[in-house]
Amino acid sequence: MTDLNTATIHFPSAPPAQPPKPVFVEGQQPPKLDPSSLWGSHDPALFRDPATGLYYTYCTGAIARRSVDLITWETIGKVVENPPKESSDWVGDTGIWAPDIIKVGDEYRLYCSNSTWGVRQSAIFLAVADNAEGPFEPRGVVLKTSHDSPVNAIDANLIVEEQTGDHYMAYGSFWGGMHIIKLDKETGLAAEEGIGVCVARRPKWADGAIEGPYIRFNPDTGFYYLFVSYGSLKSDYNIRVGRSRALLGPYLDPNGRDMNDVDDDRNEIGLLIAGGYRFGGGQGYMGPGHNSVLRDDDNAWYLACHIREHDFSGPQIATMHVHRILWTPDGWPLLNPQRYAGERIQPIDRASIVGEYERIKLTPLIPQSVLNSVPMTLFEDGRFECCSIVGQWEQTGETTIAIAYGSVVETCLLTPAWDWQRNKPTLALAGLDQRGVAVWASKI
Repeated sequence: MTDLNTATIHFPSAPPAQPPKPVFVEGQQPPKLDPSSLWGSHDPALFRDPATGLYYTYCTGAIARRSVDLITWETIGKVVENPPKESSDWVGDTGIWAPDIIKVGDEYRLYCSNSTWGVRQSAIFLAVADNAEGPFEPRGVVLKTSHDSPVNAIDANLIVEEQTGDHYMAYGSFWGGMHIIKLDKETGLAAEEGIGVCVARRPKWADGAIEGPYIRFNPDTGFYYLFVSYGSLKSDYNIRVGRSRALLGPYLDPNGRDMNDVDDDRNEIGLLIAGGYRFGGGQGYMGPGHNSVLRDDDNAWYLACHIREHDFSGPQIATMHVHRILWTPDGWPLLNPQRYAGERIQPIDRASIVGEYERIKLTPLIPQSVLNSVPMTLFEDGRFECCSIVGQWEQTGETTIAIAYGSVVETCLLTPAWDWQRNKPTLALAGLDQRGVAVWASKI
């Protein structure tokens, strides 16, 4: 098999070693984390400060982190001390979950959830600062829900409507699904009564398990993209995508299915772009979700999510993974299966593509379990083999190949990457077949 052509392809360098996973002992104080540690990152909202060019994440607990490259991070600490009294009195608790941020003029607006586990007595409040690191001071409550509400006021995401410049907030968790309400552009608070417009939900048999809406507009395609998390954050979380020409929907998947459709007895609605996985004998991961999406100044796109090591024997602490987003020719986002290490999109010569890979087909399952890789080979003569499956492959562009077997055709995007399991450079592949099912592969 052909080796990687390091003479013509620029591969990312080895990222710094990550701090070890903390060990918790019952009855003892939690260990103090290294400032560069990503352990404990939950519900990360990714943001690039236009004033400084630095990257930030804001996580549950109102904990902020800072980075210059999206690879190494430094913990800043808590940036919102407490919710406003109206919110904490309503909720009966001062917990701060799942912040999201937007800069309006010179003001940084951080929208935070105030809630407790498994209830709808929740609130979303706005806190403001004159810089990205705070401290953020509460301004007021944007939305409140009660035990009698059909929705849950958590997991805010801020969106600006392209045509009008109007501000909106997507939100929601379980129960009645994902909603969008309009905001007052001047104050940042709600501009309308009620719960807004529902844009995505799930069947009752799936426990209505959908949360963490995140919407971004891609000017290159003219679509708004709705990213949501299906399932339980502790086990079968997975990330799905729909898109729409209009901010308020409808959001459709590659098969034209509405993300609002609850007639989904096969768990197929929404493009599944990330789920639990394991490459080869490396560390398995479960529950990628509650993602955020960043379009950088150079038009590179990134997704950050929390994820846990695959282990159902007990509760697992979350960490954060950042992935480069790759766009299919017909405008669907896919993830580089390897975490971001500074790779850049560039032409790949055919000789470097030939070889052996680990492959994962991101098929929707019930529940969405951890998918293990299988061997795949792309031969010099254009043959494709994956276990008992045989077919053909061809290079269709500088960074694309097509894989065909039976009636299936996969359009695949290639990029240099860093193999975090083997600790060496690799080629990564992300593809989508004509039935709307994604595929990952990593060259070995």
